[in-house]
Amino acid sequence: VQLQASGGGLVQAGGSRRLSCSASGSFFINYTVAWFRQAPGKEREFVSAVKYGVGTIYYSDFAKGRFTISRDNDKKTVFLQMNSLQPEDTAVYYCAAASFLHDDYYNVEQYYNFWGQGTQVTVSS
Repeated sequence: VQLQASGGGLVQAGGSRRLSCSASGSFFINYTVAWFRQAPGKEREFVSAVKYGVGTIYYSDFAKGRFTISRDNDKKTVFLQMNSLQPEDTAVYYCAAASFLHDDYYNVEQYYNFWGQGTQVTVSS
């Protein structure tokens, strides 16, 4: 599967942004799709994931209550709605996918074998 992330840009603190991750290829429904982010000078970190099949959703602590992940299997797209953005949310956001990923590894980037190119989100204060 190939992934294309989009929707990044410049937003003021307190604002919102919706990222999209569009996939090509077959059997998209069989893939867990996640968002990770990497801020300058920091390691990449898990943001959120939506599981294949039943669509169980996972969030990092910093994303809970502010970010919402969703998927449209017909359109092969996963969305990340980000609200109440803060300057510390500034990062390159990557989407990633893995087929039939075990629940224990949803936040472990090494288990994702397909990655999009990343989209920059900059939050100004």
